[in-house]
Amino acid sequence: MRHQCTRNKLSRPKDQREALLRSLATELFLHGEIKTTISKAKALKPYAEEIVTLAKRGDLHARRQAARCIFNVETSKFVDSKTGEVFDSLQEGKKLKPQTVLRKLFTEIGKQYETRNGGYTRIYHLPPRRGDGVEMALIQLV
Repeated sequence: MRHQCTRNKLSRPKDQREALLRSLATELFLHGEIKTTISKAKALKPYAEEIVTLAKRGDLHARRQAARCIFNVETSKFVDSKTGEVFDSLQEGKKLKPQTVLRKLFTEIGKQYETRNGGYTRIYHLPPRRGDGVEMALIQLV
């Protein structure tokens, strides 16, 4: 029996719910904060914090596990493959590769929370949405 094992189902089937959480987590790591509904923010918080914990670990297995949980889209920036330095545009004489959300997660975000023991995200309540009155929230990386 699965008593007391409820999760926020967001009124969606499992595949749609997982795709929604993947896209929300990707945008959260890409932009640092997103504006969404309260229920989606509350469902995203443990999902995103688990991914940040994987990024703190930093090994190959953690990188592969995190790659299953987010979409690996490009961020329109470039990373130097030797130094790890981030550039806004291509530079002459440097070997640059496009920065992706996964690279950003493991090089910047994972290092940022190295000494923190959890609580990587914060939820702020916002006024209701004008069209349908749904309570909104701002979820951001601390």
